Amino acid sequence: MRTAFAGWLLAVTVYLLAVLHRTSLGVVGLLAERRFGITPAQLSIFIFLQLGVYAAMQVPTGVLVDRYGPRRILVVAAALMGSAQLVFAVVPSYAAALVARAVLGCGDALTFVSVLRFAATHFAPRRYPLIVALTSTVGMLGNVIATLPLAVVLRSAGWAAGFAGAAGLSLVAGAAVMLLLPDASPRPSALHGAAGVRRGVASVWTRVRGAWALPGTRLGFWVHFACMSTATSFGVLWGGPYLITAAGFGTSGAGAVLMFGVIAAAAVSPPLGWLIGHRPVVRVPIALGTCVITLAGWTAVVVGFGAHPPRAYLVPLFVVMALGGPASMTAFALARDYNQARLLGTASGVVNVGGFLATVVIALGIGWVLDLQGGTGAAHFRWALLVALGVQAFGTLRVAVWFLRLRAHVLDRQDRGESVPVQLMRRRWDRPA
Repeated sequence: MRTAFAGWLLAVTVYLLAVLHRTSLGVVGLLAERRFGITPAQLSIFIFLQLGVYAAMQVPTGVLVDRYGPRRILVVAAALMGSAQLVFAVVPSYAAALVARAVLGCGDALTFVSVLRFAATHFAPRRYPLIVALTSTVGMLGNVIATLPLAVVLRSAGWAAGFAGAAGLSLVAGAAVMLLLPDASPRPSALHGAAGVRRGVASVWTRVRGAWALPGTRLGFWVHFACMSTATSFGVLWGGPYLITAAGFGTSGAGAVLMFGVIAAAAVSPPLGWLIGHRPVVRVPIALGTCVITLAGWTAVVVGFGAHPPRAYLVPLFVVMALGGPASMTAFALARDYNQARLLGTASGVVNVGGFLATVVIALGIGWVLDLQGGTGAAHFRWALLVALGVQAFGTLRVAVWFLRLRAHVLDRQDRGESVPVQLMRRRWDRPA
């Protein structure tokens, strides 16, 4: 247990730095616009590329982790992120910066599923939800660093020095993982020739289809899609600009609001992980409740408060919205419960696509709507918020649909006397399988 925890600490450090890199534009979006001379839509392309690559890499990452083990993948991840952030720190051109963010997204994509794979094979099943929650909490520390502290560092040390320092931390963490992380994964067999490559691709497709065919994986995908989409899109890009233009915060003030939300999410995450580990029947209702409250809060902003909602309302709303992060971690508990051990990496990758796919759509959609309106003022942001509302509402509806389908599947297996991960009681609203 002690060795497993020490290994997890090493692995999760790489993830902490990945979240720092991922969210580093959240409070400096306007500064990036001035540095590269770009529009809001062009600014959103940074996140489109970074998180688009991240989402596209999730299934390959799961397969790679299942095949090569978490240590090798984490070393590659740290090297990619450190190198890409170093390039981003020094390049003056928008095109080169885009390439750097895309490579950063690739490295980032390799981290979280690798940490989950390590946890799944080194901790007991009942401890797994808590370890996932702790992983999320440590990642949120990276998000905290990327808010007010990063804004202060960039203001005092400058763009190049601030981002180069973050790059160096990832390179050091990668070296530590390579030297110290225990990894019992067997050395994979080589793929010889075109026939070997075809067999490898067929194996990947078989794994993905096998994981996606299970209702637990589908529900996990939509939970992740709905819970984290709005919180992450605001955390990685649009939160700072919105708070500055709509509520009149300064850069440091906007960073502080985002930081409060991240701290609240970090505080909630461990007890929530413990709760869903011991009472798994409540995990999906908690996720649904978080989504509904967030949707209601932003609907009140658009319909009721208008372009300039009061700070006393926005600050608590940002805090509640941030709780979608820990709520989304229930998706990985669902993936673990309803997939075989050999498919855990692949299933986690499939689930992880959901939230980042939604985040990319929201981040890019807000940029496009702002460009269509010809500005980034408070009134323009009011209508751009409809993108986030629409995406999260769609995801919440899909969570409800697949929650009912999974319950029907599990209840049918129970009626046949088969073993199920979570015992359920039939309710009047349950549908037949």
